[in-house]
Amino acid sequence: MKTTLRNELWLVAIVAIPFIYLIVIWNALPENVPVHWNLEGEIDRYGSRATLWMIPILLPLLTYLTFLFAPLMDKKGHLGKMGANYNRLKFSVVLFTAVLASYILFAAREQTMSLPSMIPGLIGLLFAVLGNYFPVLKQNIYIGIKTPWTLKSEMVWDKTHRLAGRYWFFGGLIIVVSSLFLDHSMTVTVLLVVTTVIAIVPIVYSYISYKKTVDKIE
Repeated sequence: MKTTLRNELWLVAIVAIPFIYLIVIWNALPENVPVHWNLEGEIDRYGSRATLWMIPILLPLLTYLTFLFAPLMDKKGHLGKMGANYNRLKFSVVLFTAVLASYILFAAREQTMSLPSMIPGLIGLLFAVLGNYFPVLKQNIYIGIKTPWTLKSEMVWDKTHRLAGRYWFFGGLIIVVSSLFLDHSMTVTVLLVVTTVIAIVPIVYSYISYKKTVDKIE
């Protein structure tokens, strides 16, 4: 895996977008801004505009730093074996979080979420992107389906992530399609159901797969 200054500068620029946008709109924001929306996309809580800084910090910046330092802390060098796939995954997820953060800031400025299903749709798109990369994700303690069983066995890790990849990819597509054709409350319901399924199934599968592996050894 090769990290170049040029690639990092592009990512830093993407991370900076929601920060710059917030600076530009800062004087136009009231002291109290929307900080939470209900399932219908309606504002149900307000807070200080200063709390908006947490959005770009916790989304694109934290995501970028996690991807940047994870390979350095991966003593076994598994993430490095992913080569260009790791850089593509990093770029995709950082770009997603920057877009999501910018949209949330836009909604706070407008005092309304004009496209309430956009956030579930973006989350579904992220699931699909992650699912596409899960099969090539190498065993590590930072990114992926990290259960006691996947961390104990590289074979279980690989099998679990191949399965999870399919579930996350198609689950994400289902959410995206729902966001385009269903109302917001139904889209949120689909999001919650799909998220539950794609989270639980790989965990259960990793346990079953590990038990089968142990039984064969014994």
